[in-house]
Amino acid sequence: MIFENLNLTGKVALVTGAASGLGRATALKLASAGARLWLVDIDPTGLAETAALLAPTDTRSETADLSDPDACHATVRKAVEAFGRLDALCNVAGLIYLANTPEMARDRYERTIDVNLNAPFFLSQAAIPHLLETNGAIVNIASCASYIGEAYAAAYCASKWGLVGMTKAMAMEFQKKPIRINAVAPGGMMTNIAANYVPPEGCDFELLKRFSGMRGLVEVEDVADMIVLLASEAGRGFHGACLSMDAGITAG
Repeated sequence: MIFENLNLTGKVALVTGAASGLGRATALKLASAGARLWLVDIDPTGLAETAALLAPTDTRSETADLSDPDACHATVRKAVEAFGRLDALCNVAGLIYLANTPEMARDRYERTIDVNLNAPFFLSQAAIPHLLETNGAIVNIASCASYIGEAYAAAYCASKWGLVGMTKAMAMEFQKKPIRINAVAPGGMMTNIAANYVPPEGCDFELLKRFSGMRGLVEVEDVADMIVLLASEAGRGFHGACLSMDAGITAG
């Protein structure tokens, strides 16, 4: 069976956004499959909590702001120096600011693009040479907002549409190489992003409902399972894919 290959013993995975939510769930699932972990987040408190949950597994963690391209390259270098290899890059970190487009602050727009799109690029740029050596994988976390327009989320949609395009472009570039590059596109999950979801003042809630799923939120653990699948040899048939896990939001 394909799922016999979910054993990641001896493999090394780098997970961003590991301080909470999907990043933490992904780290826990990867560790349960036997992976050694390098965890990154901007939140030192949450990162320490995740590391404590993973004890006594072989886990290292680092606080870094991945909106800085140099930090992206540095964290890959540190992970490889610590473990001697890299088998999976899981680009989970992300953020969203809702705003009326004419009122979107420039610094929030730029940070959205930096964290959601630029960071996965520069992390991938640094990781690909190592992943080619291990027949490894990149898993990007897109969103149902990669496929539909969402009111008050122009910057977020731009970053996630771009991430899917980047995933597919890199997959084509490395079509003849032993590496797998894929994405997962979840719907809303009960994470810090959802908990801190603040609609802009004066928004039209009828527009917000247009991208609210009839089946409710997606389970974080289910998405983490998919990430582990794509990061492992069990996902060997996937390359250049973006798998929707949105409980039907983008079905029609």
